[in-house]
Amino acid sequence: MPTQPVTRALLRASGVSDAMIATQLRAGRLVRLRQGVVVGADGWPEDPAAQHLVLAHAEQVANPGATISHGSAAVFWRLPCPGLHAWHESAVSLTLPPSSRGQRNPAAVWHVAPLAAPQITRDHEGYQVTSLARTAVDLAAGLRLPEALVILDGAGRQLVGSFVARPRRDDYVNPRLVKAVRQAFSDATGRRPGQQLREAIARAEPCRESAAESLTAGHLHASGLPMPEFQARIVTSKGTFYPDCYWRQARLIGECDGAVKYSTPDAIVAEKQREQVLRDEGNRFVRWLGREVMWSPNEVMGRIARALDS
Repeated sequence: MPTQPVTRALLRASGVSDAMIATQLRAGRLVRLRQGVVVGADGWPEDPAAQHLVLAHAEQVANPGATISHGSAAVFWRLPCPGLHAWHESAVSLTLPPSSRGQRNPAAVWHVAPLAAPQITRDHEGYQVTSLARTAVDLAAGLRLPEALVILDGAGRQLVGSFVARPRRDDYVNPRLVKAVRQAFSDATGRRPGQQLREAIARAEPCRESAAESLTAGHLHASGLPMPEFQARIVTSKGTFYPDCYWRQARLIGECDGAVKYSTPDAIVAEKQREQVLRDEGNRFVRWLGREVMWSPNEVMGRIARALDS
């Protein structure tokens, strides 16, 4: 049985009759992916994200000129999603060149746009996928700044990893590498980006480690509040610490908390000890939850404003 998507026409050309294909489909040894394309049961993974990519591959088999893009490329690159649903929960997305006529599937989302060679790479199975930078700008275009930064910051961290063999924490704030990340995004647009996307690219920071931090940065800018240093280096007598946000002049540390961050009792105790050390050094704290900055950003901005004024 084929472990990669294959057209029924190719199976027939290799001597497999329609009756044999139908028998294998009924027996569950073949899986129908879309009209005219099947895969062997062993090639259909259990993981929903991996299933999404197999469906994207099936579209490419039917449309050889197509490139996996947008949300489907985000699945491949494992980009953070600014919404409530994961990328793989949406329809498969592909981009076709303007001259392509293809066999489009109404269940998939099709984009028509020229893609320059540097904007296309290949996934682990050899299928075409938009580059990391192109995927990020495709998805960020048209989004509000907070949501756009979730995608651009996440992609930026990966880009730094592609520039440096073994990135260290300082690399994510290195001005030269940050500039290179932003330039990669600008180059990947393939055109002069609109004002909204241009602003998002200019404010992308690969040092931000979570979607919640990126959302916070976007809402801070929109609210007119002072922008903190993200993952700032604070040296104390008991070690060096890197809080999520640091308003240095106000000696105010901002922490964006989430369930993953403190998932074990030891992590909770360690955070309490870390906070006390930083308080002993004369710093203050303001905290908010990741879900708060997503659902109630104005409340979070108000809390931060009060802390800055106190």
